[in-house]
Amino acid sequence: MPMELIDAQSALGFLTRQAAHIEPTVYQKKYPSFDYTQLIDVDTSAGDWAQSIEFYSSDKLGQAEWFNHLADDVPRADAQYQKHTHAVEMAAIGYGYSLQEIGYAQRLGINLTTDRADAARMAYEKFVYDVAIRGDSAKGWTGLTNDASVNAANVAADGSASSRLWTDKTPVQILRDVNEALTAVYEGSLQVEMANTVLLPISAYTYIATQPMSSDYPNKTILQFIKETNIYTAETGQPLTVRGLRGLEDDGATNTGRMIVYRKDPQVVKLHLPVPLRFLPVWQTGPMKFEVPGYFRLGGVEIRLPGAVRYRDGITA
Repeated sequence: MPMELIDAQSALGFLTRQAAHIEPTVYQKKYPSFDYTQLIDVDTSAGDWAQSIEFYSSDKLGQAEWFNHLADDVPRADAQYQKHTHAVEMAAIGYGYSLQEIGYAQRLGINLTTDRADAARMAYEKFVYDVAIRGDSAKGWTGLTNDASVNAANVAADGSASSRLWTDKTPVQILRDVNEALTAVYEGSLQVEMANTVLLPISAYTYIATQPMSSDYPNKTILQFIKETNIYTAETGQPLTVRGLRGLEDDGATNTGRMIVYRKDPQVVKLHLPVPLRFLPVWQTGPMKFEVPGYFRLGGVEIRLPGAVRYRDGITA
């Protein structure tokens, strides 16, 4: 028995009903490879059609001193602010089906798969992840890993043959490099800020996660030892977060691996995402083509307190 023809209006109605099932399923899925929310807090408060976001980065200054009760030159604390403006930009991604694909599913009474909507959602997550981590040069944006307002320095060159590479250093020297960066945040902010997160190139993270600390601690890796004997944990009693991160193999300046330490807190760093991905109603784009367009609006990364972040370079080649 021949299959009856499926007209465009019927196909449009069928795909519209299918989209009502596909989209919630896709939104519920997680994409661990691009989970920027584990690294940066996301702010959606700017509103759907905000054109720009203004924010101020700040550094606190001041030191108390001995004072004569008859004097009138009281030492003053101050905060220096620098104004920044981020444009909010629109980007798009969608998916679609042909009349033949829709007709086949409708004729057999089967659901359309979520594969193409999944692909669109993953493309969106990757786009936002890349902007969050490295920014976008076309827009003049920087990301978490390359903000010019953050203090950057090389780790000590005291490994074998005066190397900075962690593979050429002792576990004690590696621990020292991590604690130096954490201490730089603590001392540089007059003991106000403490970094609670360390991000490492994947190769550096893998190395310390698999190498024993020493013959005295053969069952404990360098990573475990760092988590137990860092200044943040010693001061607060809280665990230090240490993660491997793609994209840190090249710091963009010296072409070496970069370590980032920072306090993960929206007061320090946040990603502006006024409109997460939204799929629009089904659209017929040709006699036999149907699309589900999607869009999102993104404002980039805001490092509000650069003093709570440090970059340390040279740990990997």
